Amino acid sequence: MKAVVYNGPRDVSVSNVPDARIEKPTDVLVRLTSTNICGSDLHMYEGRTSFEKGRIFGHENMGEVVEVGSAVDRVKKGDRVVLPFNVGCGFCENCERGFTGFCLTTNPGTAGAAYGFAEMGPYEGGQAEALRVPYGDFNCLVLPPDAQAKEDDYVMLSDIFPTGWHATELAGLRPGESVAVYGAGPVGLMAAHSAMIKGASDVFVVDAHDDRLRLAASLGAVPIDTRRCDPVEEILNRTDGRGTDRGCECVGYQCCDRHGKEANHVTMNWAVASTRATGGIGVVGVFVPQDPGAPDILAKEGKMAFDFGAFWFKGQQIRTGQANVKAYNRQLARLIHTGRATPSKIISHRLKLDEAPSAYEHFDNRDEGWTKVVLKPAA
Repeated sequence: MKAVVYNGPRDVSVSNVPDARIEKPTDVLVRLTSTNICGSDLHMYEGRTSFEKGRIFGHENMGEVVEVGSAVDRVKKGDRVVLPFNVGCGFCENCERGFTGFCLTTNPGTAGAAYGFAEMGPYEGGQAEALRVPYGDFNCLVLPPDAQAKEDDYVMLSDIFPTGWHATELAGLRPGESVAVYGAGPVGLMAAHSAMIKGASDVFVVDAHDDRLRLAASLGAVPIDTRRCDPVEEILNRTDGRGTDRGCECVGYQCCDRHGKEANHVTMNWAVASTRATGGIGVVGVFVPQDPGAPDILAKEGKMAFDFGAFWFKGQQIRTGQANVKAYNRQLARLIHTGRATPSKIISHRLKLDEAPSAYEHFDNRDEGWTKVVLKPAA
């Protein structure tokens, strides 16, 4: 089968690889019809992780079931399914409690597994023509009859829509509250979309890219351009000096200051400064335990110059971590089914699998108009 293979920093190719297949009785085999390029794929694409050469990218996947293992009894051949990027077993202590992003079974020696991701187990990615899904009965969300008509919406359930929702949950956002979202990439835009659905009074989205700020405005948010103002001062001015009730960090360790210089502490400190005393901050941007390619010593060790004194003095709370997609994607699927949520609004490109190398290059360069790329392996 064809798949997007990592060859080294900023070098991917669409290559022929061994076919995905059923390996255990609990497996499901899915023919991929949509698979997204994620901002976190770029960390690996740029060589900033330990992702091994020769492996397949892709953790945002959707498709049609073409084969099921002998121990699978809920998912059927022909079902259209979306796959949470977390690979969970469904029966360990964490999975039982809903923390499927921290499964204790699927990646022995650590907590959490994912498709095609560094340090997240041996599972190949879905930027390919087919994907093996472990523990298929648990990991496949069978979609309603409009799955094909709304495919571009439902594929967002694999990661960015529930991850954006998770940011607002971690922050503790309630109806009528205000929130500042740092980062207008796909996850930040989904955090803004989620906040609007939840009834936030004001949603501010902070970024430095015109196309993404326009998308934020189209979702009903107030765009804050860091090239033209200090985002903290702007948010404080717009909230009568109080700050927002909640903050969402949706950028991660490769964030930049107002001058475009990478500094992993910037968005975290902005969030502390712009969130009111006793407010909550949710962090879903990826931060790593070590980053050998970082520009400073602290960041190389996965540390940062965090304004802990201001954070402590303001009595704030910070909650972090990857989204436990299973905890959200059934209810979010209903929002899509009824038309309350339309995450496909942010898609900029729908491309064939063979166009992946060019798409990675444009997306990594943050070229104008390249916001969210969906690959169509079956095209």
